[in-house]
Amino acid sequence: MAEARPLEGRNIVVTRPAGQATHLADALIERGAKPILFPVLAIFDVDDPAPLQEIAIRLDEFDWACFVSPNAVEKALGAILVRRDWPAGLRAATVGKSSEMALAKFGVEDVVAPQGKFDSEALLDLPDLQDVAGKRVVIFRGDGGRELLGDTLKQRGAEVEYVACYRRDRPALDPAPLIKLWGDGRLDAVTVTSSEGLRNLVDMVGKLGQTWLKKTPLFVPHQRIAGLARALGCHEVNLTGPGDDGLIAGLLEYYRDHARVA
Repeated sequence: MAEARPLEGRNIVVTRPAGQATHLADALIERGAKPILFPVLAIFDVDDPAPLQEIAIRLDEFDWACFVSPNAVEKALGAILVRRDWPAGLRAATVGKSSEMALAKFGVEDVVAPQGKFDSEALLDLPDLQDVAGKRVVIFRGDGGRELLGDTLKQRGAEVEYVACYRRDRPALDPAPLIKLWGDGRLDAVTVTSSEGLRNLVDMVGKLGQTWLKKTPLFVPHQRIAGLARALGCHEVNLTGPGDDGLIAGLLEYYRDHARVA
């Protein structure tokens, strides 16, 4: 039974936004863990929808549409495809499997996306995005965010436009349930999937929570998040493979090795 449910009894914090934690939470439950849902990012529509509506009208002008996240897909295409069809000649690119699956839900296929590592760097390494001189590219993203994708495509000769199609904020959540689990010695691990989310988590749990967080095994799917976690004083940072599957694999490996030591 232990082999079938290798995370039996573990309380593991899931910090994905509300509505986006189901896949990871279900995978944890399947392996015996209890997911503690504590979303550190809230996703909202942009205050001014006019730029997105204007891009919907001009979508035929572009050669490439890049989506930086599943949120970008959901918010952009949710607004665009009620007004018009996806242009036949417009190619789509995105940074990972979750975004690729979101695009497929909207009927956008033949998507260019990296397969091994899921970030802007991996997308920019793909052959399709090397020769983009003279191409017109629209990048759908949240408010703000990294400029690497657009800046690099501009350096390669592309004309780039950004469109903010959602905004992020820090939820107003009471950290008391986490603090109690930590105080009782029953909070086993924390998963974090973005640098912004990690900063929010640190702010949300307060001084006492930060003390506990620094001692808790932290599982992150990208080197950037791991670097920030170490800079913030987290002592046990575990870099996993990408996505929910990577997080699950990292948790299983950690607790398998932990059981051997014990």
